[in-house]
Amino acid sequence: MNQFFIITGTSQGIGKELAEYYLDKGCKIAGADINNGSIKHENYIHYILDVSDEKKVSSMVKDVSKKFSQIDVLINNAGMASMNHFLLTPDKTAHKVFNTNFFGTFLFTRETAKIMMKKKYGRIVNFSTVAVSYKLEGEAVYAASKAAIENLTCVTAKELGEMGITVNAIGPTPVKTALIRNVPENKIQELIDRQAVKRFGEFRDIINVIDFFISEKSDLVTGQVVYLGGANA
Repeated sequence: MNQFFIITGTSQGIGKELAEYYLDKGCKIAGADINNGSIKHENYIHYILDVSDEKKVSSMVKDVSKKFSQIDVLINNAGMASMNHFLLTPDKTAHKVFNTNFFGTFLFTRETAKIMMKKKYGRIVNFSTVAVSYKLEGEAVYAASKAAIENLTCVTAKELGEMGITVNAIGPTPVKTALIRNVPENKIQELIDRQAVKRFGEFRDIINVIDFFISEKSDLVTGQVVYLGGANA
């Protein structure tokens, strides 16, 4: 596999694991995160930025395009969660969640697609969550930001399809990362108990779906949202 990736949220968790996985496959990776990265590899470049900063996102994508000459895959992994009753959710929190989750995905998708369309090829994978399907109490803002990503996924799949670019999304069940660190254990267990397959998600589950989405053979697969754990069962 000799592809050129942009992956957001690579300083820790799933984003870091994704970067390391594809580096081991021989790919070149440009990572983006608001924090410093810890990956040391000759084929890895780390950019420190806020994914909702339009100028910095545009500048990064242009720089990556010059260094890599092309961008084959974009994985919009960067995200943040907020669990709180709707009536107790601060305006500031709502804006921060949407800026990171939705606007970060929007900006990277828009800027990267401009590069991909030149080669008539691209694979874009967005991150949603089973919280959208389950309509979980206490996650109104988080789920709404991810629902917006799902709609963005479907519309951009239609608009970019003729350019050889596919756009899909994965909706993981809870994975043991920093994203759920502050969520009460009983709430996580209640969610897992609602699944058809009652266990935590693991990195292997996520990579299985992403590998399928970004395969050259998946050129007819676009506008899809795949939930893990049987959220729609």
